[in-house]
Amino acid sequence: MQTLDFIVIGLFAAALIGIIVWVFKQKQDSSGDYFLAGRDATWIAIGASIFASNIGSEHLIGLAGAGASSGMAMAHWEIQGWMILILGWVFVPFYSRSMVLTMPEFLEKRYNKESRTILSMISLVSYVLTKVAVTVYAGGLVFKEVFGIQELWGIDFFWIAAIGLVILTALYTVVGGMKSVLYTSVLQTPILLLGSIIILVLSLKAVGGWDEVLRICGITPANEYGDTMVNLIRDNRDPQYPWLGALIGSSIIGFWYWCTDQFIVQRVLSGKNEREARRGTIFGAYLKLTPVFLFLIPGMVAFAMQAKGVTINGVPFTMTSADAAFPSLVSQLLPAGVKGLVVCGILAALMSSLASLFNSSAMLFTIDFYKKYKPQASEKTLLHVGRIATVVVVVLGILWIPIMKNVGSVLYNYLQDVQSVLAPGIAAAFLLGIASKKTTPKGGMWGLIIGFVIGMTRLGAKVYYTTAGANAGDNWFKGLFFDTNWLFFCGGMLVFCLLCIILISMFTKQAPEAQIQGLYFGSATPEQKAATRASWNKWDVIHSCIILAITGAFYYYFW
Repeated sequence: MQTLDFIVIGLFAAALIGIIVWVFKQKQDSSGDYFLAGRDATWIAIGASIFASNIGSEHLIGLAGAGASSGMAMAHWEIQGWMILILGWVFVPFYSRSMVLTMPEFLEKRYNKESRTILSMISLVSYVLTKVAVTVYAGGLVFKEVFGIQELWGIDFFWIAAIGLVILTALYTVVGGMKSVLYTSVLQTPILLLGSIIILVLSLKAVGGWDEVLRICGITPANEYGDTMVNLIRDNRDPQYPWLGALIGSSIIGFWYWCTDQFIVQRVLSGKNEREARRGTIFGAYLKLTPVFLFLIPGMVAFAMQAKGVTINGVPFTMTSADAAFPSLVSQLLPAGVKGLVVCGILAALMSSLASLFNSSAMLFTIDFYKKYKPQASEKTLLHVGRIATVVVVVLGILWIPIMKNVGSVLYNYLQDVQSVLAPGIAAAFLLGIASKKTTPKGGMWGLIIGFVIGMTRLGAKVYYTTAGANAGDNWFKGLFFDTNWLFFCGGMLVFCLLCIILISMFTKQAPEAQIQGLYFGSATPEQKAATRASWNKWDVIHSCIILAITGAFYYYFW
């Protein structure tokens, strides 16, 4: 890092502080103002926030690392703009009509208060133990690699970078709430995109072009069945990414994440109306088409550069591990000034992702726990509780980092593995909830419980049998909960949860019609249907079709 780099970083920090000060001076007297930006966000802010919230350090390390180690396999999870379209076209009308602040609150309206509590608990546990800790841990690794500092003041620089990042992000999230998340994302997103594009262009130039990357990766086997790093669709006997399992598993995880997870849906709930919310998802879907090219492919390029023995200023390009692919490109490839810009992009990804996590976690606690048991609490009290909850989430995330450091090189796989067992039960409850009025409150509630219990059993089995190794004997439990491919297990979980909900609904009482009016297909009033129809036009349809066409072309090219 040279003087020019630090000047660029300083300018970025000044712009960020300016936005935060402006947000702080805005009137935020209610929990709706703090958590949902007063429900006044435009489609640009919504789409940028969806993208910036999704892209975190697990992408900069994990996705680029996945590209460097296994090629295109993880692209199924990233080329999911079409899934965000489902949020905009299918779920936005239901969420808008219900006027809810959180996803658990929606389940309370559709099912019962127990469902709300269960989903809130699952969401908070998953945020603290996976998303917050993983993002902070990966952030510490990124900055340790980029700055090349091992220790500072006798302290491991990892901890200085990780905790400093958390404190800085938590500060502006606590001060500004959802508005600070939305409007800083408008600054951060273009910087992140520009920095990553520069990395992609310079790395391709260094290695000799895209054809050279295809040549090197195309002769590198990905399994023993003839697939290479370039193949997106792999033999169904592939131990990690069988094509059928990848298509099913990535779709289930994507549906849960993009359509029902508070972390993402909260951006949409902040829209001023259905039109802005839907167009925000379309814009976000366009942006979601880019991570494969901005992070995964640079990982493949880094692999090709090392395999080819490319030298930069007379020094061979090296990366200590696959997970170090992206930060190695930043530290070794970029000239002064540009490196500072890309570091700003990395800062943007880290801070935006963490800020969204903190804000969503605080909102879940405040609205779904505190306000539920203290319904008479004033808006001022709710704001204070929300800020305190954010601080608690920050502390818990930091305390979990020492445990997360044991994850090491399997960081991204760990994150996806956890999501693959959390997603099916929640996805089943939401899917059947809006699909039919015959889905009963007890059915939806038990679907959540059953999915969570099975998921935790799977994770517990993985920890136990991984530790026990060869000492653990073979039995049906090990075969089902440990040996089964994680993607097929995810698909099987969804089917089992769907069947459980349907079966339980056959023997339990349906919710009163008045309670679920407008919350399932076919129940919207003529006025509600007219409002939804008036919220879109031909251009919304055209742009949605373009996104689907790009996705199809991508699968065709890398098939």
